[in-house]
Amino acid sequence: MGSLAFALDLIATFAFAVVGARIAINRNMDYAGIILIALVASLTGGTLRNIFLGIAPSWLDKYQYFLAVIIAVIFALLAPSKKTVGLFILSIDTFGLAVAVVSGTQFALEKNAPFYSAALLGITTAVAGGLLRDVLCQVEPILLHRETIATSSALGALTFLTLDALALATSMCAIAAGAVVIAVRALSIRFDLNLPRAK
Repeated sequence: MGSLAFALDLIATFAFAVVGARIAINRNMDYAGIILIALVASLTGGTLRNIFLGIAPSWLDKYQYFLAVIIAVIFALLAPSKKTVGLFILSIDTFGLAVAVVSGTQFALEKNAPFYSAALLGITTAVAGGLLRDVLCQVEPILLHRETIATSSALGALTFLTLDALALATSMCAIAAGAVVIAVRALSIRFDLNLPRAK
C-alpha cells in the first residue's frame, strides 16, 4: 500500500471508529461493546476490499489501525454533549466517507483493478462498515433508508477514476473526489434529498 493510501486509510479508520463508538455509547453499550462496534465500523470496509483483491487485510500486520481505533474510542468518550453530538457524528462520518472512498479507490488502482472494480471497491470501503455497525447497534441502516451515502460514494469514486484517467496528479484526484462526496451528502441532508422509493 502506498504512503498516501495508507495515510488516508488510517484517517478513515479513525473517523469511522469515532462514529461507531459514539453510536454504541448512545445505545448504552459497555466498554467492550463500544470497542467492538468501533472496530467493526472502521475495519470492515477495508477488510472486504482487501479480500476481494485477494490480499490479507491491512490491519493484520500494521498495528497503526488498532492504535487509531483506540485513540478514536477515547476521543468519542470525551466527545461533546448530546446537544451537539448529532452534528458531530454527521460531520465526522461525512469526512470519513470521503476519505474512505478515495483510499479504497486508489488502493484498488494500485493493485491493477479495472475501472469498474476500483469504483465498486471504493464504495465498499466507504459504506460496508457503517452498514454492519447499524445492524449490530439495532438502528435503521442509513445506507438503505436515508440520505445518499451510496450515491455520494459512487460519484466520488467515479470522479477519482475519471481524473486519474486524465493523468491528473493523485493528490488532485483525491481532493476533487473527496469534495464531491462531501458536497453531495451535505446537499442531500440540507435539502432532504433521497433516491426514489419503491411503491
